[in-house]
Amino acid sequence: MPPAPLVAGIDEAGRGPLAGPVVAAAVVLGKGAPAGLDDSKKLSANRRAKLEVQIRGSCAFGIGVVTPEEIDRLNILVATMVAMTRAMALLCEALGAECTEALIDGNLTPHGRAAEWRWPARAIVGGDGSEPAISAASILAKEWRDAMMCEAALEHPQYGWERNKGYGSNEHMEALRLHGPSPLHRRSFAPVAQAEMDFGTIR
Repeated sequence: MPPAPLVAGIDEAGRGPLAGPVVAAAVVLGKGAPAGLDDSKKLSANRRAKLEVQIRGSCAFGIGVVTPEEIDRLNILVATMVAMTRAMALLCEALGAECTEALIDGNLTPHGRAAEWRWPARAIVGGDGSEPAISAASILAKEWRDAMMCEAALEHPQYGWERNKGYGSNEHMEALRLHGPSPLHRRSFAPVAQAEMDFGTIR
């Protein structure tokens, strides 16, 4: 008998924030995968945290991280595709086998957009709510990135990242105005570039 197909779900977190990395997760569901998987944005923080523990304990996964410096160099679209590629490579390493297909949330795949992408892929709009493997990836990516931003907030407490996770909240924008950008800010994003200019002028 041929081996069962290994179909991965992939999603990302952190495309829109002004600071921090973009993070992608790739997941192959295991037999003990939890019920009730859904788009991470539709779940309460408590439910998402519980599901993350269950997913990590029952499924194979890989996490791909692309730094703010890389985002500035590549642009956010390419950086997202690179994060997905890194996640997929780590997943296959964890499995000890190549995945047969990747289901990706959205309308684009990394094929032709990330040099090291090598797997058949299908983009599914709204996949994080309709495909359990993508839902699981959505949960892992968000929880992983949120944890990174909470850790970064300890070193850069003035921006409130433990609350806004690097998104352009009023609190974050005011901190940018007062303190200027940190090393973790994305200088290719217009609000950060503007804040850097304004902060330099004020000083």
